[in-house]
Amino acid sequence: MPTLNKTDLIPASFILSGVPGLEDTQLWISFPFCSMYVVTMVGNCGLLYLIRYEDALHKPMYYFLAMLSFTDIVMCTSTIPKALCIFWFHLKDTGFDECLVQMFFIHTFTGMESGVLVLMALDRYVAICYPLRYSTILTNPLIAKVGFATFLRGVLLIIPFTFLTKRLPYCRGNILPHTYCDHVSVAKLSCGNVKVNAVYGLMVALLIGGFDIPCITASYTMILREVVSLSSADARQKAFNTCSAHICAIVFSYTPAFFSFSHRFGEHTIPSSCHIIVANIYLLLPPTTNPIVYGVKTKQIQDCVIRILSGSKDTKSYSM
Repeated sequence: MPTLNKTDLIPASFILSGVPGLEDTQLWISFPFCSMYVVTMVGNCGLLYLIRYEDALHKPMYYFLAMLSFTDIVMCTSTIPKALCIFWFHLKDTGFDECLVQMFFIHTFTGMESGVLVLMALDRYVAICYPLRYSTILTNPLIAKVGFATFLRGVLLIIPFTFLTKRLPYCRGNILPHTYCDHVSVAKLSCGNVKVNAVYGLMVALLIGGFDIPCITASYTMILREVVSLSSADARQKAFNTCSAHICAIVFSYTPAFFSFSHRFGEHTIPSSCHIIVANIYLLLPPTTNPIVYGVKTKQIQDCVIRILSGSKDTKSYSM
């Protein structure tokens, strides 16, 4: 009997099956996916354009929002176009290396999204607790450094996933019951020891969640104490309004993330189609809602949009 080389146990490609059990309805599922992706691209590209060219938005809060918009665009583009190709054209084949690249981008930028939300919480803390020192504390060099550090954290934590997944032998077929290459789904096709992958994956989730969530909680605890101490009801309302958009972004981001993570524990009792839909909502909902929330809740963005639509060329008449 011939001996199999390691390369013989690495598939040339995987086949993404989409949403198992809902093959007949995948065309209909594609329409909300496509609509949300269009909203994501238009909304976030619009925010990036406004922040880049409008002087009124050249402030720390909007620089962090630009980071969030860029993260949302990359995160969503890493998954939805491929999913639509599966739903519309049955293009299910994806190369092994291509699968690893997609997995890297998805996990890196989901981690980065959480990190940017932390930076935005700290931004709101400084704006409310130290308003007179806001621009001197959050300088452009500092914003660039913390933004790069957030990106670097995501890259360094996720790179090992790529090597841990690539080293595994795969002898359980090459059909992935998913719309994108997820680390857990890929590892399940391996006939090797995936304990290291599982432990490292749990460790990364705990590191990101265990750091980011307490930081956001601590920031808003101090913000709440500061707001409650204000004597004027109008001042309290104004302070709350400056945080409302970010609070909505946190809810829309962490709620589907919680369900996407917790469904792993009930994967033998819940249909796989539910797992996959929840996983896609986790990647689609925050990028879709963030530009809408900030567009509705932030007067400065509304003013800039109105000014552009009305044809006015004054870009310096709005203050924070």
